[in-house]
Amino acid sequence: MNYIGSKNKLSAFIQENIETVAGRDLSNKVFCDLFAGTGIVGRNFKTKVKKVISNDIEYYSYVLNRNYIGNHLPIQEKESLLSQLNSLEPVSGFIYRNYCLGGHGERQYFSDENGKKIDAIRTKIEAWKESGEIDQSTYYFLLASLLESADKVANTASVYGAYLKKLKKSAQKSLQVEAAHFDENENTHEVHHMDSNLLIEKIQGDILYLDPPYNSRQYGANYHLLNTIALYDDFTPKGKTGLRDYNRSEYCSKASVLRAFEELIAQADFEYTFLSYNNEGLMSLGQIEEVMSKYGRYHLVSTEYQRFRADKEKNRNHKANSTVEYLHILKK
Repeated sequence: MNYIGSKNKLSAFIQENIETVAGRDLSNKVFCDLFAGTGIVGRNFKTKVKKVISNDIEYYSYVLNRNYIGNHLPIQEKESLLSQLNSLEPVSGFIYRNYCLGGHGERQYFSDENGKKIDAIRTKIEAWKESGEIDQSTYYFLLASLLESADKVANTASVYGAYLKKLKKSAQKSLQVEAAHFDENENTHEVHHMDSNLLIEKIQGDILYLDPPYNSRQYGANYHLLNTIALYDDFTPKGKTGLRDYNRSEYCSKASVLRAFEELIAQADFEYTFLSYNNEGLMSLGQIEEVMSKYGRYHLVSTEYQRFRADKEKNRNHKANSTVEYLHILKK
């Protein structure tokens, strides 16, 4: 999944620095990914630590992490279930009526066919859960599989803040739900769906990894349609893009980010804290250092990398696309 702020390209950099500071053997450590997003960082540590605590305020993120982090034992008959979902007859449901040309005139987030397939599949997953035919682990596995598969055929420039006027090539492909495979192990893990500044008061561990929003882009707006598919609730989509009500993070506001950040650092009951933040963020390097230095020993490492762009085809070779990622490190 293309995702703003994804740490996929930075995974090796993050892991190397965490292991350098906290130790190569993390098998007895509790690792918390407090702003989990798609869960890339938590997934990388899932089989290396005693427990992962994963959290995000967005529901689509909770679904993904409930599968990738929360699920740790095999899912029974998953291939049969996926096959049944892929063979369903399309239906004219909420997604088709509100986010496809055939259903609502202008919005074209999906082809008509794929919108109807999403409706049929999402409805069947919920029916299976309500009837008790699948358990919670299977429910989130199937729902995560649908989210990621639907994202592959979405008619957007990677985010859902707008749709494209014409169906792009990938959006013309027929939706097939593919398995959202997760790492299996014996350890149990925690997945939460909370405001990070509230959850931090209730948890403790060894390694706290922070990847909050850097700028004013609200994830609830940029990925609203993933929340809509995940929740599949009844609401009236707003405006040209069909927005739903969404969470507004204090980390996306210049006026509130520094206060929220210091409150979080002050409350954190973790020996090590690692903060990912880039050189285009709302907080400056100096501000972050000043806050973190109040609570223990602080130092900083950095790396340059190619940043995510929705218009990446036009700008692939531009030097301006690179950015500096900082990893701020605190030992309390």
